[in-house]
Amino acid sequence: MQLNFKKIGETGPALIILHGVFGFLDNWLTIGKTISDQGFIVYLVDQRHHGRSPHEGSLDFPTLAEDLKEFLEQQNLVSPILLGHSMGGKTVMEYAVRYPDTFEKLVVVDIGPKQYPMHHTKILQGLNALPVEDIENRQQADDFLSQYEPILAVRQFLLKNLYRKEDGGFDWRFNLPVLTTDMAKVGAPITTEKPVETSTLFMRGEKSNYILDEDWNDILKIFPNAKLETIADAGHWVQAEQPKVFVGHLLAFLKS
Repeated sequence: MQLNFKKIGETGPALIILHGVFGFLDNWLTIGKTISDQGFIVYLVDQRHHGRSPHEGSLDFPTLAEDLKEFLEQQNLVSPILLGHSMGGKTVMEYAVRYPDTFEKLVVVDIGPKQYPMHHTKILQGLNALPVEDIENRQQADDFLSQYEPILAVRQFLLKNLYRKEDGGFDWRFNLPVLTTDMAKVGAPITTEKPVETSTLFMRGEKSNYILDEDWNDILKIFPNAKLETIADAGHWVQAEQPKVFVGHLLAFLKS
């Protein structure tokens, strides 16, 4: 698997960043440049079925973790720092339990290892109903999706994936058919019988319900050397809603 990626910086420790479901590497460009300026080589990676990476195979965490392993081998990266948001967070956790001694630090943004119920049903209904071949502009797409998703910021996030084809009409950068059939797998739990001892940072948004207080003991069973930072006035997209605070906590952890 040849994943699409963007490398920012030339010297320093390597930091791999994996986006969440419906996302792609462009979502992390500003954060990536900011971290790179602090002395890191940042790799922003499109996961399988997202962005410009191949749209083939299954969408499950064992597969995504193997994609990450193959990417690290292709780039000759030894003991990198791994960061993942949401679905990307589960990918790096799955990688961590499979290959526990191959990375320097782990950062998991607003997701836990537990099972999550499928909760993107309405969004998927809207995306599948949107006539991408017939719309003339993004505003038409936004107006249509507003029937399914009332939050403007969520619609804007989704519509970053909409692009105009050379032969006319629009299409999605993510693989909508596979996301539709495999979305339940994105909620699958990360399990292991052997704890991962590597230093780990979990970050959550104060307004998000992805990592609850009562989840922490179960998280520590898998990641006993983990710490938790809660970012005020932020929801699930912590890095986009409070970027300065997010970067501050991240850099403090990376340099500790």
